Amino acid sequence: MSLFQKRRTDLLISASFVLLLAGMVISLTLGRYPIPVADVLRILATTSPFDAVRSSTDTHWIVVEIVRLPRILLVTLCGMNLALAGAAMQGVFRNPLVGPEVCGVSAGASFGGVLAIMLGWTAAGTVSLAFTFGLGAMAIAFGLARLAGHGGTLALVLAGVIVGAFFGGLVGLAQYVADPQTKLPSIVYWLLGSFAGATYGKVAIVAGVTVVAGSLLLGLRWRINLLSLGEADAEALGVNIEVLRWGVVALVALLVAAQVSVSGGVGWVGLIIPHLARMLVGSEHSRLLPTSAFLGGLYLLVMDDLARSATMQEIPIGLLTAIIGTPVFALLFWRLKGKGWARD
Repeated sequence: MSLFQKRRTDLLISASFVLLLAGMVISLTLGRYPIPVADVLRILATTSPFDAVRSSTDTHWIVVEIVRLPRILLVTLCGMNLALAGAAMQGVFRNPLVGPEVCGVSAGASFGGVLAIMLGWTAAGTVSLAFTFGLGAMAIAFGLARLAGHGGTLALVLAGVIVGAFFGGLVGLAQYVADPQTKLPSIVYWLLGSFAGATYGKVAIVAGVTVVAGSLLLGLRWRINLLSLGEADAEALGVNIEVLRWGVVALVALLVAAQVSVSGGVGWVGLIIPHLARMLVGSEHSRLLPTSAFLGGLYLLVMDDLARSATMQEIPIGLLTAIIGTPVFALLFWRLKGKGWARD
């Protein structure tokens, strides 16, 4: 890479981060109760959600610090998680059509959330059970892949399909037997995805997973580069392919399980955002991973702003990401046709 290309790439990564921060601030101003940007910046700079001195009659502070800020933080973290997970999975599997849901974690976490709703658990219980079942689905997929032999890429993908179909069937069964008056509407709405129930507790859960799993993925970026060259080349360069693949998939599963547990189903982010990032900064993962994370957070912020502001009643964000994500992916597919798995 030439010096000009390196500076251009560094500038694009920095620009994506600045755009993400600007998007977060702008999102705090949007909603049924619009607030000027100057007031938002003043509140963020001078107070915190734990400020006991603040009067409960300060409407701007309540809207910014208590209502919108936890939601904006949660949306940003979940978008970063999904895009980061998608970029890592596409690199490990050397397939631009792979998404972070490939190992069945999303379906397992969805069933855990549905089960918690049927049992009448609190929001904290729903998050806990969804996260637990998401990790359980990952463990089952890993076990099935190991039973198939060496647990290669194809075995893991097929195991993920099996696990996803199984838990998808359980979700359908739960919807069938759920009380149509009290439980079914809540289940359907949760499965469609929403950040309406965002709290600082949920932010802490997702932030903890993001810091740990995201940092480890970034630490593995050079090994993912080698693996994306091909298994033979990576092994010749001293990479333990099996350990690396399983490690990356486990970290991706943690990120996806955390997202599904707090917001329900949100698709397409981890599939299309890495493509956009790759078009901007190339396929080298030390550049691709952080850019994907920043763009993923920004993209999901925009989707959430539309979900809560476009109509009088909030639109499930999972519907928007699917409706907007599919034509965007179709456009990318058309633009990239015939180019294969390019390394810039």
